[in-house]
Amino acid sequence: MNLTIDVTNKDKVTTVSLAGEVDAFTAPKLKDTLLPLTKEDGQTIEVDLQEVNYMDSTGLGVFISALKSTKEHDTNLKLVQMQDRVHRLFKITGLTEIMDIDNTVRGGM
Repeated sequence: MNLTIDVTNKDKVTTVSLAGEVDAFTAPKLKDTLLPLTKEDGQTIEVDLQEVNYMDSTGLGVFISALKSTKEHDTNLKLVQMQDRVHRLFKITGLTEIMDIDNTVRGGM
C-alpha cells in the first residue's frame, strides 16, 4: 500500500495528514515532507495518523529524526489520532515517554 501525505497550514500550525502504510518504501517520502517543516522556527507540526494502519521501524526512524530536528530549530512536533497497533509500536520502543502523542487512540482496522 502507498502512503498519502496531505499538508495544510493555518497560522503557526502545520497539519500533516497521513493515510496508508509507513514502511521502508514510503518512509523516504514522509521524511522529505516532514523534516523541512521542522526547520521553521516557532512552528507546530501536528501529524495526524488516524489513517495509518501499519508502521515499521523505518517509520519510527523518521519520527525520531523529526523530533531531533524540532529540538534544534525551536519547533514542536505532536502526533495525534494514532491507531492502537501503531501506538503499541511507539510504546514498546519507549517513544511515548519522549514524544508528544495525543492520548486519543483509535481501534485498528
